[in-house]
Amino acid sequence: MHPTARTASVAVALTMAAGITACGSSGGAGVAADKKQTLTVWAMGAEGEKLAEVAKVYEDANPHITVKVTPIGWDVAHQKLVSAAAAGTLPDMTQMGSSYMGEFAELGVLEPVDTKTFKKDAFFPAAWEQGVADGEVYGVPWYVETRVLYYRTDLAKKAGISKPPTSWAELQQAATAYQDKAGTQWGLHLQSSGLDAVQSFSPFLYSAGGSIVADGKATMDSPEAVKALKEYATYFDKGLSNKSFQPGYEVLTDFNSGDVPMFYSGPWTMAGINNDYPDLKGKWAIAKVPADQVSASMAGGSSLVVSKDSEHKEAAKEFLSYLTDTKGQEDWFKRSGDLPANISAWDSGELADDANFKIFREQMETAQSWPVEPQWTEISSKADEAISQVTQGKASAEDAAKKAQSAIEGLVK
Repeated sequence: MHPTARTASVAVALTMAAGITACGSSGGAGVAADKKQTLTVWAMGAEGEKLAEVAKVYEDANPHITVKVTPIGWDVAHQKLVSAAAAGTLPDMTQMGSSYMGEFAELGVLEPVDTKTFKKDAFFPAAWEQGVADGEVYGVPWYVETRVLYYRTDLAKKAGISKPPTSWAELQQAATAYQDKAGTQWGLHLQSSGLDAVQSFSPFLYSAGGSIVADGKATMDSPEAVKALKEYATYFDKGLSNKSFQPGYEVLTDFNSGDVPMFYSGPWTMAGINNDYPDLKGKWAIAKVPADQVSASMAGGSSLVVSKDSEHKEAAKEFLSYLTDTKGQEDWFKRSGDLPANISAWDSGELADDANFKIFREQMETAQSWPVEPQWTEISSKADEAISQVTQGKASAEDAAKKAQSAIEGLVK
């Protein structure tokens, strides 16, 4: 459920790039889609287990196709993909996290998407952009996620807060009121430092109209990005957020106790609250990201890609269509809880009627995806460093952004 996790250095793959082309076969004309064949597929985390269920249903309807799904843990996914790419043994299809796409597109191991079959307008814009590298489409969106604001409604009443914050000013006022009037330890949980602090920072960055890389150029020192860094830092300067970063920290524990009344997270957290903290029923809600210029959050999720060397591209395309059309996406949501990337799948059932899912849909419409860059792992780590510098009071937002900008300029393709 967390495809943006980083598990190994991108540098390993890049050093192998020169040798990859010679390792695999040319693919040739391949096997026709209606011929008896076995389609190999890798999928990560919980998706790997659930996809095996879908594959059996697909095989029943298409007895000439055997779909062999191999579940891969997210903790080892990157290295397995790198090794398979280097050896020319990638599966016919694989799930690909949003932070991997630029790297593997540059390695030349992915088959371009048939955009006559898979239409851009069928998917959320941010989901589609996650599969585009250097103007070529390599990934078909499979599922999406974005971050929204979770908040305690019972404590909001104690704090005199009558509605969720919709602007930066209201967000900080609410965080202060939670502390001063409701007696919470913190006002808002934000990650102060460490790996992927940039994900916690992203609602501020994108709502300010900022970016880290845009149009192939580093933009970390833009006025918008600096403004977002300044706003983010004020929560730590004022004691509204915890300066200490604890790896593996579980915010729901403190959300349950009331120590943390607000935090940003994705759709999976709703199930976490309902399943693990039933006493919170009726005491929490979600809202769109409070806006500066706009209300915007990060877009995550996964795409599905086809190996350039696959002999089963036509069969893979048909299975891809099955997984990503309206019916397939509705079925996948029921099985996995993953939010559909295909917009039409939101037009009926629980996704259309549930108030919380409506908020996620609205947030996805303005969500921003990370840039598809081969060295995104290193680029985002420079942003992490800048965030840590300002939250710990070791540098001004301007100086931290300038330092990060210089480092990122050398990493952008």
